[in-house]
Amino acid sequence: MIHRSLHAFASLAFALVSAGACKDKDASAEPAADSTAAPASALSLPVVGETVRQGDLVLTVPTTAQVRADAVATLRSETVGTVDKVLIVPGQRVARGQALVTLDPRPFDLAVDEAQAAVDQAEVQYNDNIVPDSIVSGQAPSEERRRNALARSGLAGARVRLAKAKLDRDRAVITAPFAGVVDRVNVAAGERLSAGADVATVVNINDLRIEASVLEHDLPLIRVGGQAVITAAAAPGRQIIGRVAAVLPMIDSTTRAGRALVRFRSDGVLRPGMYADVRLESTRLTDRVIIPAPAVLERDGRPLVFVVKEGRAQWVYINPGRSNGIDTEVLPDSSTGQIPVAPGDTVLVEGHLTLTHDAPVRVVAKAESE
Repeated sequence: MIHRSLHAFASLAFALVSAGACKDKDASAEPAADSTAAPASALSLPVVGETVRQGDLVLTVPTTAQVRADAVATLRSETVGTVDKVLIVPGQRVARGQALVTLDPRPFDLAVDEAQAAVDQAEVQYNDNIVPDSIVSGQAPSEERRRNALARSGLAGARVRLAKAKLDRDRAVITAPFAGVVDRVNVAAGERLSAGADVATVVNINDLRIEASVLEHDLPLIRVGGQAVITAAAAPGRQIIGRVAAVLPMIDSTTRAGRALVRFRSDGVLRPGMYADVRLESTRLTDRVIIPAPAVLERDGRPLVFVVKEGRAQWVYINPGRSNGIDTEVLPDSSTGQIPVAPGDTVLVEGHLTLTHDAPVRVVAKAESE
């Protein structure tokens, strides 16, 4: 009886172990089946690309200079009066001819009325001097008699005083001489102003200039009308294009440098007083195949670029020519005479330093790659 029970227990244990082993075998087989059904895809690395273009390569002379406003006006009162209204605040944009500050108009209106009355009285006196004699003689007064009558009546002086009173009334409204931004307001309502007192300062922040320092040996390379590429910390990644308006005549005897005057229009990003990096055009190489300078790498002592083709980065050996630090020209190959990249190709400029040939890549925007 005991023997039969032991045999039954052994049979049950064997069945349980066999079932567990089969279950483990099935579980281990599942990943293998999945892996054969859906193999893992290759990883595409995010990179930044730019387009090869054909155009002019502008070689430049680099320098640093301070931005200045082409027009800064410190407005002053041209007459004596009391401030009636201040119509502006610092930082406000104003248009040419816009009223900024007005003086109390009453004294100026009275002065005009008084001057007008004096003119009217002088005209009566003038007519009294010439009309009776003309009626008696029946002839128009001579030019000499008219001059004498005008002097005796005081009409000429009265007319001058009337014009001055009207001018003072016009000057009681202080206006903007050009479109710009108010930098300072120096007066308040009720304040008594004397002639010549500072009222406000207006700055033109759109028409700007730079007087760029250029070493004397580079000065002959700069030409009037040449392009000037301006960059600043206030506008990272942006380029503002200006023009060389003049090459100034004086050379600083200490620094041995001259100055090139650059004019440009700003959208408000660059402000007077800021420092900017300037690249002045010295030579223009026309009709070149141009790639971004950061695209050029060197492997085994040979320059190359990565060109994206069908989602893969393929390196292409090139013969680089001259560069301005931003763009580089590509010259024909010395053996084939062909340029290995063409306008419209995408070359990598970021994320390509450690790539291998034919690596899978995904071209993204610069902000996404950072």
